Amino acid sequence: MILSVENLSFSFPKGGRSLIDISFALQRGDVTCILGPNGAGKTTLIRCLLGGLVPEAGTIALDGEPARGLNARQFATKVAHVPQSTQSVFGHLVRDIVLMGRSAHLPMLRAPSANDRSIADAALESVGIAHLADRQYATVSGGERQLCLLARALAQEAPVLIMDEPAASLDFGNQIRILGIVVALARAGYAILMTTHHPDHALLVGTQVLGLREGRLFGAGTPQALLSSAFLSELYGAPIRILEKDGTRACVPVLSQHPMEENLQNA
Repeated sequence: MILSVENLSFSFPKGGRSLIDISFALQRGDVTCILGPNGAGKTTLIRCLLGGLVPEAGTIALDGEPARGLNARQFATKVAHVPQSTQSVFGHLVRDIVLMGRSAHLPMLRAPSANDRSIADAALESVGIAHLADRQYATVSGGERQLCLLARALAQEAPVLIMDEPAASLDFGNQIRILGIVVALARAGYAILMTTHHPDHALLVGTQVLGLREGRLFGAGTPQALLSSAFLSELYGAPIRILEKDGTRACVPVLSQHPMEENLQNA
């Protein structure tokens, strides 16, 4: 077991989405997908796992060791974060962004070594954007930025990857590329936790699904066992169907007449 969360609870002093009694475990080879409507507490959970928020109850452990006992450098050798695509205002090259992943392994004020640069170049190659190494990060596409951030996390050489909506705002082709890399990384032994607004992505790559609703664990299990039409409809508060053909399952919304449409017709 690499990451374990037991009875985690958190609440903001002045309101905001609370978390109540969240428990799960993440092991090497897992792709755990967190699903839930907006405001369910997904981002709050990620911030607690990364140490940005301090839980009021429960435990977070890495390899059986309490995460709160690790300093920032120790934590970074165990957990890497892949955020949604961010902007760089300093004109960094794509290679520079990826090299930042090596900071957890460098003494204070020490410049990256030839070995660090080799690791960064290998990470760029592994996600398919080595040809962009000398481009400014701000000039590449959204999908390429997401791949760059993923390469930075790989250069960090941490066994746990926490990915915050890695395919958000990407076109269909780039979504497929990101998901293919996720599967390859899991097969290589990484433990991956990712939030997503796409149940289809959990059906494609997930080994475990956590459903969050109103700060509580609404359901947990394998995608095959958990993700039914009834479960997703209740989770999101909207009619959803799971369709299956030739062994492939897909999630589709069911549209019915909206009250606005009726009002427009009667106007």
